[in-house]
Amino acid sequence: MFNPMPRPVQPRTIEFVPRVTFFKPAGISRVELAEVALTLDELEAVRLADLNGLYQEKAAPKMGISRSAFARILESARRKIADALIHGKSLKLEGGPVRAGPGRAGVCPRDCPCRHRKGNPP
Repeated sequence: MFNPMPRPVQPRTIEFVPRVTFFKPAGISRVELAEVALTLDELEAVRLADLNGLYQEKAAPKMGISRSAFARILESARRKIADALIHGKSLKLEGGPVRAGPGRAGVCPRDCPCRHRKGNPP
C-alpha cells in the first residue's frame, strides 16, 4: 500500500552554532533586500567540506548522516550562498533539523582550521 507521508528528516549533528546569524550587502537597508535562509545543518556541511577540507565520506559521519544526504545538503547550501552573493541578497542563518554535538555554541570546534592559525591557541 502506498504511504503518502514522506519519511521524517533525521536530525543532523552540528558542532558549531554561529554567534552572527545575518549577513547583508553593505549600503542597502535590510528591508530592501530579498532574504535567503541557510539552515544550520547546511552551514555545518559547508564548514566541514569547504573550511575544514573534509571529503564527504569523512564529513557525513560527523553529522550522523549518509554520504548522499551530506552531498544534497552541501549542494543546497552552496546554491543558497551563491544566490545571495551573486544577486545581492541577505543571508540568514537559522534552524533546520539539528542537534547539538560536542562543540560549544559560537566557539569553533577543535577541528576548525582557524584554531590552528598563528595567534589562535590550538
